[in-house]
Amino acid sequence: MSETSTSAIRRLRGRVAGLAVTGTALVLAAPVPATAAAGQSLAAAADPVSVMKYTAKERKDALAYWTSARIKAVGESVDLGPTGPKAKPYRGTALKTMGRLFFVNSRGADTWCTATAVKSANRSAALTAAHCVRLGSSPGNTNTAMVFVPGYHKGKKPHGTFAVRAVATPRTWETDSTRDMAALVVDADKNGKKLTDVVGGQPIAFNRAVGGTVSALGYSATRPQLGEELLRCVGTAKKEHGMQAIPCDMTGGSSGGPWLADFDTTTGKGVLVSVNASLDALAPTKMYGEVLGATEKKVFDRAQNS
Repeated sequence: MSETSTSAIRRLRGRVAGLAVTGTALVLAAPVPATAAAGQSLAAAADPVSVMKYTAKERKDALAYWTSARIKAVGESVDLGPTGPKAKPYRGTALKTMGRLFFVNSRGADTWCTATAVKSANRSAALTAAHCVRLGSSPGNTNTAMVFVPGYHKGKKPHGTFAVRAVATPRTWETDSTRDMAALVVDADKNGKKLTDVVGGQPIAFNRAVGGTVSALGYSATRPQLGEELLRCVGTAKKEHGMQAIPCDMTGGSSGGPWLADFDTTTGKGVLVSVNASLDALAPTKMYGEVLGATEKKVFDRAQNS
């Protein structure tokens, strides 16, 4: 659910092209059938992971760019209709690991997605959707000025702001718009503390069988929240179109938000099994997420070991 400033058509291989609004838009891609990835083998064979990095100056500029006023303005610039009925405001212990991922997209528009701090070797990794960091099938169209604000809630940034220094995605997203997940590596905060030392991290389950009750969370640009607070959908995950799906009507802005199995609202802990990637319709009833397998593990390993 990253944003674009004009046309927001992302992938035409599924049943829905995407979501857009005039001016700033937040997009959820359409689901891609499993057969759509047949042409990706050559690029993936060379290196299944694509990495892009931001310079020290770019990271410093990103922190300066995302002022409280700019964050407020980007939220007020988008209204994707009323919230619900499947998406409900999250009510439970404060979720320090989840936050808004702000950036300037490849068309120059301010926008946001959702991301989650995860347990990692370098204590500096977060997961989101690949379309939150770059356009699919378009290697040159990458997002800039990217910062992660964990625990964001109604303008408050209780755990600070972390500049993104590197992003890893599946090579197949860069070449064929498939495998819509990304791993971020962030700088330490202004006090020199690493991300998960500050907020903790959710564990990730790779190669997990699809099924069971899942909570999907995100900062959807629907009203009255307009990205200012977390929304939550709860449903049973099922395989569909080579991905997994749950009943959910969150939309733009919630892209990249976590799917948590075994989620406990009293502790704020669960096991991350996917991220919000795509919708079934312009008026959505389902949210899709990738099945995290061997390729996604390689993406994560590249990030956590950097």
